[in-house]
Amino acid sequence: MAKTLTPFDYTTAQPGDAWPTLAMPPVARVTLALYCGASGDHNPLHVDSDFARAAGLGDVIAHGMLSMGYMGRTLTQHVPLGALREFSTRFLAMTRIGDQITCTAQVIARFNDAQGQSCLRVAVSAAGQNGEVKAAGEAVIALPPG
Repeated sequence: MAKTLTPFDYTTAQPGDAWPTLAMPPVARVTLALYCGASGDHNPLHVDSDFARAAGLGDVIAHGMLSMGYMGRTLTQHVPLGALREFSTRFLAMTRIGDQITCTAQVIARFNDAQGQSCLRVAVSAAGQNGEVKAAGEAVIALPPG
């Protein structure tokens, strides 16, 4: 089981250490409408229930990038934004209205990059209230010099 550092300090994190989890409120229609406006992605699968049902989805689904945004927030609540060097995500399952997303992150490696900068490689994921992983990926975070 991962050890969560309390208080969390990414500069001392070691492989196996976990970030504090981020639990988001249930996804609501207003969440999707606001995300449409912020992202410019007005695909009707995200806002039009009739369209989503006609496409066989039952109802609207959240943008995959919303889950990735939550995952990024999990990291940047504890790391300066400029330290985030890489961030990749695979979308694995649909997020639906009412899903409550919880994000977790765990250090999987400490390493020096090609320029000698000390970095962390972090596994990050977003899962629904039933444990279904909606998105998973990795991030590389630069550690401060010294």
